[in-house]
Amino acid sequence: MFETLDDCLTDCRNRLIRAPRDRKAPMHTPVIVTGDVDARVMVLRAFDGAAWALRLHTDARAPKAQVIAADPRVGVLFYDKGDKIQIRARGTGAILRDGAEVDAAWAASTNFARRCYLGDGPGAGSDGPTSGLPPEFEGVEPDDIQIIPARENFALLRITLTALDWLHLAHTGHIRAQFARADDGWQGRWVAP
Repeated sequence: MFETLDDCLTDCRNRLIRAPRDRKAPMHTPVIVTGDVDARVMVLRAFDGAAWALRLHTDARAPKAQVIAADPRVGVLFYDKGDKIQIRARGTGAILRDGAEVDAAWAASTNFARRCYLGDGPGAGSDGPTSGLPPEFEGVEPDDIQIIPARENFALLRITLTALDWLHLAHTGHIRAQFARADDGWQGRWVAP
């Protein structure tokens, strides 16, 4: 099934193409690790196959935004339990607050999803359990006027991938391949699992 390095790289690409399009895809919610060694699960919103770049949504006030601005190294962990495929990726992260790509992502979101950016900034303290949302938006979709202030808190996390570590777990023997980004594409090699 995975006889060549090209087979493994194609598998990576196909999984990343499917992940943002299919909410049930196992790789739809990867673990993102920033330079401060903090990890969180995020939703993969888009994959640019030509640039090998991931797009995720984030709050510009989130601590990870400042971490990535200071240290753009980002790790990404994907796992498909059913197929027993793990992809560990490294890349360069950037927080984008303005521009056509950000505007298009904002426009494609619903007001119900956008309301997350109306609340307190991620990590804000509270005296009790809280969603951080203003009380009037708990379980309620804001209208087009009410949502306007949320836009300034919305940002994209764009991760341009620079390295891939692909692992297939199999009872017959695991198979592992690594890829590094070069000027002319990806350079791969087989490695022991």
